[in-house]
Amino acid sequence: MVGYATSRPSRDLVVAGHQQVTRDWFALRAGGYELFVSQLVASEASGGDEEAARKRAAFLQGIPRLRITDSAGELAAKLVEAGAVPRKAAEDALHIAVAAVHGVDYLLTWNCRHIANAAMRQAIEGVCREAGYEPPVICTPEELMNDQQP
Repeated sequence: MVGYATSRPSRDLVVAGHQQVTRDWFALRAGGYELFVSQLVASEASGGDEEAARKRAAFLQGIPRLRITDSAGELAAKLVEAGAVPRKAAEDALHIAVAAVHGVDYLLTWNCRHIANAAMRQAIEGVCREAGYEPPVICTPEELMNDQQP
């Protein structure tokens, strides 16, 4: 998400579309929500090209960070152990777990392979609830782009 909001437009039409929707969401809809970012996202955003990392850091400035707690680590492990998230995507399980443990309402992502995946949603939600957490609504910015503010 952060990369899509801050990078120069891609030549790939699908990626460019996601970038534009992301920018539009932050410009038009983000003000209607209380935004948070996990420490994991902040760490990921600080890597790579120095100039791009500076842009991502500036974009994230002022957005409160959600800590990666022991509870989040335990929930992420349960998501993987239950097969709700593949073992190779353990970091994606941690993104979901941090959001669930902190009671986040929505988890916005363009990762439709392991996070915003309709085929995996029921299993992810089941593991979260079984562990005592209400799962966030996992969606893309496009799905949360509506005509009415929350």
